[in-house]
Amino acid sequence: QVQLVESGGGLVQAGGSLRISCAASGRTFSSYAMGWFRQAPGKERELVAGIATGSTYYADSVKGRFTISRDNAKNTVYLQMNSLKPEDTAVYYCAASAVGLTTAPRQYRYWGQGTQVTVSS
Repeated sequence: QVQLVESGGGLVQAGGSLRISCAASGRTFSSYAMGWFRQAPGKERELVAGIATGSTYYADSVKGRFTISRDNAKNTVYLQMNSLKPEDTAVYYCAASAVGLTTAPRQYRYWGQGTQVTVSS
């Protein structure tokens, strides 16, 4: 079992920055691929960034602006969000996959509760 807890969301003006965190508990954390998903009202949940051994993934909409990282010693995954836009407004979820990096939410076994990120114009 893996438990995930997100934190760091909030309200920020367009052009600003925010770093959100995902603290994990449970064994073999480092063996999971980790992803940050987001879901805005009326839209499907989408993978915006992911990280696994030797690879990272970014959705086209966030490339160059967002950076995913992990600290295995602290069992924590981060998403640094820069140059934020109003369209980045969503609930952001941390998730863990035992089958490697994939964009399909269905493949992620464990999920956090989500943290709200709101970007004002």
